[in-house]
Amino acid sequence: MALKQNLQLKLQQKLSPQQIQLMKLLQVPTAAIEQRIKEELEDNPALEERSDDLNTVEEEEYSDVYDEVGEAEQEFDFSDYVDDDDIPDYRLYSQNKGADEEDRSVPVAMGVSFVETLTDQFHLQHLTEKERQIGDMIIGNLDESGYLRRDIDALADDLAFTANIMAEPEEIEEVLKKIQELDPPGVGARDLRECLLLQLQRKEDLDEVIETSTKIISNSFDEFSKKHYNKILTKFDISEELLRESIDEIKSLNPKPGNTGATSGASASTIVPDYILSVTDSKLTVTLNGRNAPDLKVSKKYGDMISDLKKGAKPNKETKDALVFIKQKLDSAKWFIDAIKQRQQTLMLTMEAIMEYQREFFLSGDETKIKPMILKDIAEKIDMDISTVSRVANSKYVLTPYGTLPLKFFFSESLTTQSGEEVSSREIKHILKTLIEEENKRKPLTDEKLGLLLKDKGYNIARRTVAKYREQLNIPVARLRKQL
Repeated sequence: MALKQNLQLKLQQKLSPQQIQLMKLLQVPTAAIEQRIKEELEDNPALEERSDDLNTVEEEEYSDVYDEVGEAEQEFDFSDYVDDDDIPDYRLYSQNKGADEEDRSVPVAMGVSFVETLTDQFHLQHLTEKERQIGDMIIGNLDESGYLRRDIDALADDLAFTANIMAEPEEIEEVLKKIQELDPPGVGARDLRECLLLQLQRKEDLDEVIETSTKIISNSFDEFSKKHYNKILTKFDISEELLRESIDEIKSLNPKPGNTGATSGASASTIVPDYILSVTDSKLTVTLNGRNAPDLKVSKKYGDMISDLKKGAKPNKETKDALVFIKQKLDSAKWFIDAIKQRQQTLMLTMEAIMEYQREFFLSGDETKIKPMILKDIAEKIDMDISTVSRVANSKYVLTPYGTLPLKFFFSESLTTQSGEEVSSREIKHILKTLIEEENKRKPLTDEKLGLLLKDKGYNIARRTVAKYREQLNIPVARLRKQL
């Protein structure tokens, strides 16, 4: 096959580095924007944080610096020193992540871990070296809830292959019993039933309620978990009052002892609102969180460096490299400042549009006043792309008189009532939650009955839709809501 040349015209859409930077900054919440700015300040010496006494000269300073750069470029023609094919370094930075990919950094929590706490307790007992090694192996295999999910035989194999310790299943069982005596109660259990029994055995006052609770967990755990209370009453021939007290006692136990206390390795996260919304005399006002509006400027020192280079000797390679470096850093600083400003403007435009759209809710705080709203509605209102609104709504919170709410809280689907009026799915969820809270707990309402009640109120939705909304509200089925 012969080789040949041909011309081809192709239209291709590409994102500039500035656009990529802005998109990444848009989806960064207030809690992380400070760290992002600190990283940029450390990486770019041409970028500085403004002092309190320099609040009015940013544009002048910046233009002065760029005037110096312009004059220097006129005196030192870059084309004489930079080949057309020599692309500056800042255009070669690799973008290894997509524009929509988020940087989810995991904070490291300091303190004593759950495994360390158990190990310290276990080593205080009188143990042989073999028992200590077996116990360390068992503790290392506990999951984050404090359960031992592995078979005893599998642990015996691990001890034989990894530590060269030949242990019989009976020996491992004995060591496991010692671990189950540690705090918190219930640790080292192999399932929920054993976990609850271990905690009941630790109760000092063995009264009738404790004894009945132990019988229920030991012999009727399936009936208890499925809330077949009539079968339990008949099986143990006990009063309804005693069963109610026993159930309350069982509910007071901890099903996940590994997550108890501050010694667990979990780190607590604090929600920092991106907006602050206030209501004064039926007037809504929204402002950006002060931490969300950093004050940055271009370093004046770089203008002085340009002046020094202009006054220097005849241009050489070192001078050219210095000018290229300064130009690169000034461009980067300018882009970053512009991106931060554009980020703030986009955030404010989006929030103001949401505030006007959901005005009735912000004035009253009543969830039933929330209007149906999707990303497209706000995008059309502020004349921006849906993806931009999505990035703004992602991980952003607003502090209102009714609590700190995520922006996604205000976006919901619309449904049509029997009268033809469009209502928000959040309004229906609120009514559904109210119906379930007011139901007779002895005979909870099924999804079908809930659907009929909603139809009586004018909301024509199917049973499967009721089930979907109930699951989104984390409300169990009727059978599991049953109480005595």
